[in-house]
Amino acid sequence: MEPQKSAADKQLETKPPCTCSCLPGKQSPSGRDSGDDKTTSAVHRTTSSLTFANHLDHILARWGWNRGGHRVEPGLYQLGNPTPQSPAFASANYSLSFDALRSALAGADAWILVLDTKGINVWCAAGKGTFGTDELVSRIQSTGLPEQVSHRKIIVPQLGAPGISWTEVMRRSHFLVEYGPVRAADLPHYLETHAATPDMRRVEFPFRDRIVLAPVEFVHVALPMFAAAVLLWFLAGPVAALAAISAVIAGTILFPALLPFIPTHDLSTKGLILGGLVAIPFAVSFATAPGFPFWVNILAAVTAFLLIPAVTAYIALNFTGCTTYTSRTGVKKEIFRYVPVMAVMAGLGIVMVITLGLGRLLGVI
Repeated sequence: MEPQKSAADKQLETKPPCTCSCLPGKQSPSGRDSGDDKTTSAVHRTTSSLTFANHLDHILARWGWNRGGHRVEPGLYQLGNPTPQSPAFASANYSLSFDALRSALAGADAWILVLDTKGINVWCAAGKGTFGTDELVSRIQSTGLPEQVSHRKIIVPQLGAPGISWTEVMRRSHFLVEYGPVRAADLPHYLETHAATPDMRRVEFPFRDRIVLAPVEFVHVALPMFAAAVLLWFLAGPVAALAAISAVIAGTILFPALLPFIPTHDLSTKGLILGGLVAIPFAVSFATAPGFPFWVNILAAVTAFLLIPAVTAYIALNFTGCTTYTSRTGVKKEIFRYVPVMAVMAGLGIVMVITLGLGRLLGVI
C-alpha cells in the first residue's frame, strides 16, 4: 500500500495508527522487569543476538500468552560499542519491537532509546499516544542521551510517526527526528545514506504478515468457541457444533489468509461475504436433513446464514487494528455501520437456535 504523500514527514504523519486492543503487562518472559520510573539515567547494554529465551518470548507473544507481559525495561541501551557519533534509535518496550530493531543492527554500534509504551508495539502505541512526543522528549532528557551523543538526531520508526510531532520534539529537546524505514530489516541499507527509498516507505501486508496474526486471534475466542460448540451439540447436534467451530476458524484463519482476495473494501463486509460462503454447506445440510418438517429445515438453514456470517464478520473486525486496509476513522465508521447489523443477525440466529433446540429436546420437532 503506497503512502498518501511523497514528502517524508507528511507522508508518515498520515499513516493510520493501529487501533487494536493491546493490554499492559509487567514482565517479559526473558526476566527483564519493566519500569515506569522516568528519572533513571542508567545505560543498559544489549546485543544483536537473540537467545532461546527471546525466541520463546516471541512464540508466546504470537499465541497471546501473557499478552501484555512481553516487554523490556525502558531507558537507554548501548548496542555494541557506540561512540558519541553513533546513531540513536527510538523503540517501544514491546520485546518483539525491541528485538527486531537490535537484531537488524547486527554488527553496528548504536544507541537505542526505549520508550515506555506499556508493552505495546510501535504502531499500536503511536495510535494510543504512549509512543508519543511527550514520552520521547521525557526519555531523551531523563536518560542523559544528550550527554552520550555529539549529534542531535534520533531515528524513529516510520510506523511511530503518527504519535510523534517532530516540531515539538525539536523545540523541547533540540533533537531532530529522522523517520526511518517501515521495516527494521532495511536499516543497514538506510544507514548508508540516511535516505529511504520508495520501497522502504511502502507499507505492505503480505501473506506471512497476515497469517502470523491468526494464532493470537484464535486463542482469544477459543474458549467461547468450544463452549458454544458443546451447547450446540446438545441443542442441535454435531453439524451445528461444527458450524460454530467453522465460523471461528473462518474469522481467525481464513479471513487474514484470503483478505486481499475477498471483494469490497470494508473488513466487515469482507467478513460477511466469507461467512456467507462458509455457511452454504451447513445451510444445505440443514435444509436437506431427513425426518424433519419442511419449515424446520428451512428455519435451520436460515439460522446458519444469520449466525455464521455475523460471527465471522465480528471476528474480522479485530483485524482493522492490524492491517493497512483502513484508518481510525474507517474503523469507527465500520463499527457504527455494521456492528448493529451483526448484532441483529446474531440475535435472530440465537433465538432460532434456542427455539429449534428446545423443540428437539421436548420432542415437538
